[in-house]
Amino acid sequence: MQLWESYWAEFVPFLEYDVEIRRVICTTNAIESINARYRRAVRARGHFPNEAAALKCLYLVTRSLDPSGGGRARWVMRWKPALNAFAITFAGRFERTTH
Repeated sequence: MQLWESYWAEFVPFLEYDVEIRRVICTTNAIESINARYRRAVRARGHFPNEAAALKCLYLVTRSLDPSGGGRARWVMRWKPALNAFAITFAGRFERTTH
């Protein structure tokens, strides 16, 4: 209980954000999954001769996450509500672009 009381002042502003914005802030599973795959690839290869080789390895791991590119539409659909909430909450500071 003391932990909650000591950090309550920092937690309350988080609750003022829209639900969609809070969902984006709290969703770290995708990032953790990518980091785990990067670590696994680097650990499997050991040492790299130079920085370019390491970057190429990470690039290939990133491309292998969704080789067909079909998952892109799924992620865009998940971000739309959050982007709308950002545009409303941070009007003037958040520029919406359409592709």
